[in-house]
Amino acid sequence: MLEGLGVVGVSWRQENSEALAGYALPNAGRAERLKRFAERAELDELAYLDTCNRVELVFSQRAGGGGRDLRPLAFELLADRPPRPGEAQRSLRAWRGEGACEHLLVVAAGLDSAALGEPEIVGQVRACRDDAAALGLIGPRLQVVFDEALRIAARVREETGLGRGRVSLAEIAVSRVLEALAGRTSTVALIGVSAMTRKAGRSLAGKKIPLLVVNRTVERAAGLAAELGGRSMALDDFLSRPPDLGAVVVSTGARMPLLTEPVLTRIAAMAPPGGNPLLVDMAVPGNVDGPACEQLGLRRVGMDEIARAAQQTREARKSEAASARQLVDEALPRVRERFAERVYAPMYGALQEHYREVAVEGLDRLLNKELPGLGRTERQTVSTWAEALARRLAHIPTQGVRGLLHHGPEGSLDAFLDGLGPDLRRQLRPSGADRRPAAGALPTKRA
Repeated sequence: MLEGLGVVGVSWRQENSEALAGYALPNAGRAERLKRFAERAELDELAYLDTCNRVELVFSQRAGGGGRDLRPLAFELLADRPPRPGEAQRSLRAWRGEGACEHLLVVAAGLDSAALGEPEIVGQVRACRDDAAALGLIGPRLQVVFDEALRIAARVREETGLGRGRVSLAEIAVSRVLEALAGRTSTVALIGVSAMTRKAGRSLAGKKIPLLVVNRTVERAAGLAAELGGRSMALDDFLSRPPDLGAVVVSTGARMPLLTEPVLTRIAAMAPPGGNPLLVDMAVPGNVDGPACEQLGLRRVGMDEIARAAQQTREARKSEAASARQLVDEALPRVRERFAERVYAPMYGALQEHYREVAVEGLDRLLNKELPGLGRTERQTVSTWAEALARRLAHIPTQGVRGLLHHGPEGSLDAFLDGLGPDLRRQLRPSGADRRPAAGALPTKRA
């Protein structure tokens, strides 16, 4: 039923944050690279999911291409070089069909995040869908799967305790900042206007921590600063003249460190003796030069440390995760049904139209050759009756195809018959032929 769907990528389970960054596509030229990849890989639909926990491609292959392993092509796209023999298969994981659908639902529900139940992933999955739509790379198959993934994510938040408490990476970062401040009211700089810095900023603002928002685009910095009740500053000004700070939280899309050794030296020089600020680097790749921090005696908390802290909270949430997992399992049959109705609706319509055309063609012959003397009213009555009969006759194979799509492909005849009404199903099922074997029964061996 969900054949053709697929997911290929890499996550925190396989690589650390720095290694993950090597697979992320830069913003510049990303759209064209994805479009070229979709054409080269013969994909009807494609979405690119990039978070601090994963880089994955969600796609729908064209008819006839469902068995192709796309990991070598995906590796070349994401790593920007051809893979060595076997490297793509070792580096990237792949899911197909229902497994791909299940994986996306699990990801959106926060069940596959480093911080179990991480709430940011919902917005990232939604942005992934919206970006694909903007590129014209999303269609009915991925639309159904993404819609259900976001619906399940909302239910998990509403019906379980998975998202309660300190589960997000941003909240873990905030906890490190508060520990470093130890009750002091020192200013915290937020560098970058991202989902991570926004969430961290809102949490810190709620605790009355003075905030300085820094961004390359001053207008965006001023907008977030106004929301948080803080001050704003241009990035270039901050890098050349940093103020006295208690901590820095940074998360930007820069591919190279922003806080280099000279900048870090200036930041350290502004701090009082023994009061060096904490540097929380939530970017992938990192925005803070780690070796320079070690040389200057500055403490840097990176995404790997934050992810490890998130891991320690997972045990306490396992019971809630079980409830969330049940919601995902219950959603899978619903996805299959919606997928069948949405994707194959044109086929149902074409089948019904074919029966109508056959009826109209036969009716024309009947009225013009066999019953030419019928009046206008009688002709209309016969025509209405014939079209109604055509619709009723078309209903039988249409329902059978629905049964095949919902219950197949195993036991194809039984699946087709299961789509029909009980009376007709009993009439059409071959005498002596039973339906699929009972659960646990062994198939009959053929001679």
